[in-house]
Amino acid sequence: MTGRGRPRKAQSPENKCSKSKTKEKGIQPVTVPRHQAEEKCKTKPKKDEELKDSKQKEMTRSKEKNPPKKTTAKSLTDINKLQQTPDGSKKASACWRAAEEMQSKTLLGTAKDPVQTPKAKTSGDVTKSPECAQRKETKKDSIKSTRTCNEKIKPTEDTTHLQPETQERRDSGAAVDLVLNKTLEKLKIKTKDRSNAAEAINAIKKKIITHLKKNSQFFKDVEEPLGTGSYYEHLKVSLFSPGQKNIIELLTRVSHCIVCFGKQISNPDEFDVMVPICVDRAMVKPFPKNDAFYSVSLKRGSPLLKFQEDDILSADKMLVEFREEVKKCIKPLEEWTLTKKKKGCPAVTLTTNVHAVTISLDFVLCLMVQSSWPDFTKEGLKIEAWLGSKVKQDYKRKPYYLVPKYEGKGTDAWNGVLTKDAWRVSFSHIEKAILNNHGKQKTCCEKDGERCCRKNCLKLLKHLLSLLKETDSTLDKFCSYHVKTTLLHACCSRTEDSDWSVASLSHCFNLLLENFITYLEEGHLPNFFIPSQNLFSGIDQKKRNTLASRIREERDNCFSIFK
Repeated sequence: MTGRGRPRKAQSPENKCSKSKTKEKGIQPVTVPRHQAEEKCKTKPKKDEELKDSKQKEMTRSKEKNPPKKTTAKSLTDINKLQQTPDGSKKASACWRAAEEMQSKTLLGTAKDPVQTPKAKTSGDVTKSPECAQRKETKKDSIKSTRTCNEKIKPTEDTTHLQPETQERRDSGAAVDLVLNKTLEKLKIKTKDRSNAAEAINAIKKKIITHLKKNSQFFKDVEEPLGTGSYYEHLKVSLFSPGQKNIIELLTRVSHCIVCFGKQISNPDEFDVMVPICVDRAMVKPFPKNDAFYSVSLKRGSPLLKFQEDDILSADKMLVEFREEVKKCIKPLEEWTLTKKKKGCPAVTLTTNVHAVTISLDFVLCLMVQSSWPDFTKEGLKIEAWLGSKVKQDYKRKPYYLVPKYEGKGTDAWNGVLTKDAWRVSFSHIEKAILNNHGKQKTCCEKDGERCCRKNCLKLLKHLLSLLKETDSTLDKFCSYHVKTTLLHACCSRTEDSDWSVASLSHCFNLLLENFITYLEEGHLPNFFIPSQNLFSGIDQKKRNTLASRIREERDNCFSIFK
């Protein structure tokens, strides 16, 4: 037999050990073929991937049955370590995904409700991840900012709640503007109406001045008449609408105007003309306890010395002579009528009808003093901040006027001087110049300049006072000069042209009313040129309070008297 079927002999333990010893002594490195090593490397990752997939499936199933507790990784280094292991890679990726989702929500501003920070399970202690903690702080800041924004929105809600009241005020202001503007339109005098009246007035002025120069012994040195008052200050108001063609057409609508104003039109259009007599120098002394009136004495060389006795120029005697000369002049003129003399009034009043419209013309004799202003005027005319110091100096270089006027009984005496011989200082020419050049900017109310509402406010307050006087005879002591003085003081306190914007008519008019009411309640309205003189000194408190309350009543009722 060849020995293929021969059984092998069993090896003894001794032989086996001896063989292993020999092998250990003579061990040699075994070289593996290259292609076999590459195959092993390729096959091993496959096994790892299969192992990972199987474990992931098992963990997913276990999580579905038993949800894992919320845990977090220690730190980013722990997560990196976990990523190196098959088990940790799954947990770390879940934490990062949750962190990224939370970050995206924070950036988009959609995190309105508290968002729980994702946790990661580790084999050791369970701690919060710094990255997750940072995300939590970011979320808290966003919630705080959201709350702050909501808190800021609350005042807006309150403002919205007050909107009806604001709208009501706006509507009220618009209603007042409408009433005031309509009233101003009614108070306008059309250019043709003005020219018709001016033609008649200029004609009679020329006749009287010519008569005095030629036929009067004492008034032959009269100067050219000085137009004063509202007409020459471009403040004259009329109760007729501006859309009428001439005065005759105006009269055809008188009944309509009476209905509009609810009052009988009794006062004619009035015009004031001062007839000055120039004197070089005059001694002016205020009456004791009443600095509104003055005694006057002239130096030698004046033809008016005939009316001077004991160094006191008699205003009463001068007025009597002047009235007689005017009466002689108009005697042949049937269209003009001389009215009865009013007590204490310095004017010689003439009336006429122009196209059946009654016009009244007041001639006022006065002295034009060509010297520096009296000392009691030093604290007056405070227009430096308004019109400038240069303008003030120009005004003070002009002459001033003395008008024969008194109050009370003419037979009363002050230090031997009769009241009827008293004079008052007049600066009506300066008032006229100021009102015609009233802007701080020289172009105010000019053709190419910005317009203001100073004159409109004065027109409205004068008209309001005249209507109130018609309804209450106890208010007869108040006059338009009180209103004009109030406006001049107001212009000195609100000096900028923007303070009197034409678009703010109702606001500016309300402020002027408040100024006037304050003067009435305090009982003191200082003369604009002579601050020591109180223009309300002769009016009792009851009348002043009555007028103040009536003005407030009309203002609160949106000036119903204008409608």
